Amino acid sequence: MSDHQDTLQNLGRRLFLRNTAMTSAAGVAGASLIGGLGGASLLSSRHAEAASANGVNIAPGELDEYYGFWSGGHSGEVRVLGVPSMRELMRIPVFNTDSATGWGITNESRRILGDSARFLNGDSHHPHISMTDGRYDGKYLFINDKANTRVARIRLDVMKTDRITTIPNVQAIHGLRLQKVPHTKYVFCNGELPIPQVNDGRDLDSPEDYWTMFNAVDAESMDVAWQVIVDGNLDNTDADYTGRFVGATCYNSEKGMTLAETMRNERDWVVVFDVEAIEAAVSAGDYKTLGDSSVPVLDGRKGSAFTRYIPVPKNPHGLNTTPDGKYFIANGKLSPTVTIIAIDKLPDLFNDNIEPRDTVVGEPELGLGPLHTTFDGRGNGYTTLFIDSQVAKWNIEDAIRHYNGEDVTYLRQKLDVHYQPGHNHASLTESRDADGKWLVVLSKFSKDRFLPVGPLRPENDQLIDISGEEMKLIHDGPTYAEPHDCILVRADQINPLKVWQRDDPFFADTVAMAKADGVNLEQESKVIRDGNKVRVYMTSIAPTFGLTEFRVKQGDEVTVVVTNLDRVEDLTHGFCVVNHGVQMEIGPQQTASVTFTADRAGVHWYYCNWFCHAMHMEMTGRMLVEPA
Repeated sequence: MSDHQDTLQNLGRRLFLRNTAMTSAAGVAGASLIGGLGGASLLSSRHAEAASANGVNIAPGELDEYYGFWSGGHSGEVRVLGVPSMRELMRIPVFNTDSATGWGITNESRRILGDSARFLNGDSHHPHISMTDGRYDGKYLFINDKANTRVARIRLDVMKTDRITTIPNVQAIHGLRLQKVPHTKYVFCNGELPIPQVNDGRDLDSPEDYWTMFNAVDAESMDVAWQVIVDGNLDNTDADYTGRFVGATCYNSEKGMTLAETMRNERDWVVVFDVEAIEAAVSAGDYKTLGDSSVPVLDGRKGSAFTRYIPVPKNPHGLNTTPDGKYFIANGKLSPTVTIIAIDKLPDLFNDNIEPRDTVVGEPELGLGPLHTTFDGRGNGYTTLFIDSQVAKWNIEDAIRHYNGEDVTYLRQKLDVHYQPGHNHASLTESRDADGKWLVVLSKFSKDRFLPVGPLRPENDQLIDISGEEMKLIHDGPTYAEPHDCILVRADQINPLKVWQRDDPFFADTVAMAKADGVNLEQESKVIRDGNKVRVYMTSIAPTFGLTEFRVKQGDEVTVVVTNLDRVEDLTHGFCVVNHGVQMEIGPQQTASVTFTADRAGVHWYYCNWFCHAMHMEMTGRMLVEPA
């Protein structure tokens, strides 16, 4: 590493660009652009003034108090927002292909995607952050893909997906939550749609032989630890604060194959799983496997020691645990009620000392279409009412007293939201630290809230201040392709790296390949030919690649490995080969690689596609492809 680079190591990108721009005529334009920020700040200050009038004042250059992680819905990604400003900070590709970063294109990302790299779609739903002793530890974020039955893990130090697991024996992973204590050992996830077991063409026309499963994924290895077969289907889920119990809603106890069939029963249920009993059975070898999968499968259908089925009003949806660890809240959807289940009664239920409905200690009526409940840590729940387009604030203990016959009012307020809200999420609400400051409501329709953009309209995320006695709507924000759910964590609970570590496991396989080829990635740029396989190693340091040309033969399989030697924070390089569908991001001190076929003879330029320097446009090179 040069002395110049050591000097720049602790400089920010803006200062680096300003200084380098002054060394060339092109830098005049760069300096003017940076100087032009003063004019832009006038607009920003007006916006900040307007926001301040609504109770939010995050001025330009100021940082938000919370990170918000939004599921990207049908895009298959995760979006990172600052809260309360609601400014989008980053998009993390997960189940999608992303040309900006090269996700789904680079060798590193395709190794993580594994066999599922063949899928071009994803439907990400429920983002949740790992915990230690019921508090967010900022290590991982997990999210599910309903479309292709996958669960992914994102490392929050680099904001990159590092593992993706396909769940066997089930279809459509929907509800996902994490074990809270003593730490996130398991990621719990529900298979929503029943299928034949084994699903190899047998029992196609016998829905009575369709089943689904509750699944536990080891949070560190990302292997599926065990599965539990259940009656009916599974929707949403959440875990308690003892580490023993997990609850999940079932909206199709009938195992109906049509809409009408799923609505026959007057009650469906919440399934409660005894994790300790399941672990003991797995440890004792008391399980079976199905098909080609080696995952332990246990029978949790009615009568099992591993489960209990608590009847609740028909077609429930969300299942949420109160921050004090006392209750599961099951949301009615087709009933105007939510059901309060006392977690401290569950040991007696599993000992058969009480009946399943004896665990229900409240069933307040809130309005039409309750879907999800979140909490402020002060004893209040906030429930979205899909049909009423409202959020209902209600007091949990007063609802229990009312259920016991006392003449008390549990409803505190109803606030109109726009329109048809699904998930909602309050700051720190899934942890012991729920602080009752902000509530995000994710509404499925926007209708007249924004400028019209054709038949496909944006959806609407709304920010609500819940710090006082009354909820106050602060912000409307259009969003694309059903973000579905989000989670809010204090900014100090996340500690992202500013520059990649050279020994990072994210690109360890690529480093090992270079070592086998005898290449020092930090010092060398060279071409290795192995038959018709060519490996091109090059460094990048603003504003040049280590190789400005390389030569291959038509039909060669070409792997390009780029190592970014810059140490300057935010100084990302890119590598793009024109007309080859090859593009990737290489962050400071990162190594990235991509493999493609040089199928056309001729001159093919490559260039840096992430702006990195005043001479960025000149950061190019040529791939010279000789005819076969």
